[in-house]
This record gives sequence, C-alpha cells and structure tokens, in this order.
Amino acid sequence: MESSTVASRTMASTLSAGIRSDIIGGALPPGAKLRIKELCERYGAGAIPMREALSRLATSGFVIAEDQRGFRVSEVSAQELTDITETRVHVECEALRQSVHNGGLDWEEKLIGAHYRLSRLPMLASGGPGLDPEWECAHVAFHAALLSGCTSKWLKSLSDLLRDQTARYRNLSVVAQPTAAKAPKARRREASRDVAAEHQQMVDAALSRDAERACALLAEHFRATTQLVLARIAIA
Repeated sequence: MESSTVASRTMASTLSAGIRSDIIGGALPPGAKLRIKELCERYGAGAIPMREALSRLATSGFVIAEDQRGFRVSEVSAQELTDITETRVHVECEALRQSVHNGGLDWEEKLIGAHYRLSRLPMLASGGPGLDPEWECAHVAFHAALLSGCTSKWLKSLSDLLRDQTARYRNLSVVAQPTAAKAPKARRREASRDVAAEHQQMVDAALSRDAERACALLAEHFRATTQLVLARIAIA
C-alpha cells in the first residue's frame, strides 16, 4: 500500500509537470475543459494521480477547480497579466538585489555562461510561428541565473511560478496575429525593441554590482514584454 501511494504521488508529479507545460505552451488553451477521462487517455495515466495533478495545478493558478463541475484551464486577461507583471517586478527585483549583493564568483560565472548561451541562439523558431524551444529554455535559465545568488528560497520559488505564468502569455502572443486595431502598435513596439541588448545591459549592471540599475532594467524588461503581449492579443 505504501509503495502504491508513493508511485501514485510520483505519477501525479509527472502529470502535473506535463499538463503545466502544455498549458504554458498553449496546447491546452485558456478556458479549456479538463475532462478526467480524456486527460487519462492523452497522458496514459489513471484517474487518481490525474485528479491529484489537477488539484496541484489549481493551487498554482494554472487550473481552476469548480465545485461539482470538475477542472478547466485558467482564463487569461489583461488585468491578470498586469497584476502578474507588477508582482513579478516586486518579487524578482528583491531577489535580484539580494543576488547582486550576495553572489560570488560562482554566481558571476553562472550568469555569464547563461547569457552567452542565450545570446548565441535565435529567438524565433525557423519552422513556423513561435519561440525557438532551445532559446526559450536558455531564456528561463538566464533569468534563473540572475537570481541564483539570492539566499531566499521563497523569493526564488515565487519567481519561478511567476515566470511560468508570464511565459504562458508570451507564448500566446507569439503565435497570435494582432487585431487590426492593435497591429500598428504591436509592429512599432516589435521594431523598436532589442531584447538581446536588454539582456546585455542587465548582465553589465549586475556584474558591476549596481543593484538599483539592474533592478530598474529588469522591471523595464518585464513591463516592455507585457505591453508587447497586450498589443498583440485581444484579451479584456
């Protein structure tokens, strides 16, 4: 019985990670009904670990649990994205401030290495719309490296969660075509933005131990992404 319980929890963890990834990537779209039977067939799992996985995702905001109605993917909205962004600014800027003050040579080496890898990869996929998967992984690793000198596990844990929530919106915006009203605004923002330069400036400020400038650049980076996303996707 104990072995069976451990196996079920392990399966639930695997399922949670897989469903979360599909929500972030857009394979499970906002508002989609999550039917247990269909999900079990899709992911090759039993109902008990599937329910546990969905319950876990409900606690992190990716899934909504409705009384007597099951589960569905959380909706997206402009208000929520703005809230996520501003919360991320507060949390990650404090984590970055600690990282700059406490990080040693190992932190510097990790940051430089993560930035180098990111800078060598194309941002957009060559075979169609969307971000290049390898770039996306390197981008996550870069932002994690920025904060890796932070000594607070809770700040880093919250940063990871908020980063995933932001990635969900960013992925939706990359594959979306801007509405007619928003297209000119989206094109202007895309043309004027140099993401690689933003990353370089953050690295330079962090390595110079200028925590306030690094935090200001990080906040500007997050808000620019949010404005670009809102200019591309039609959400209320």
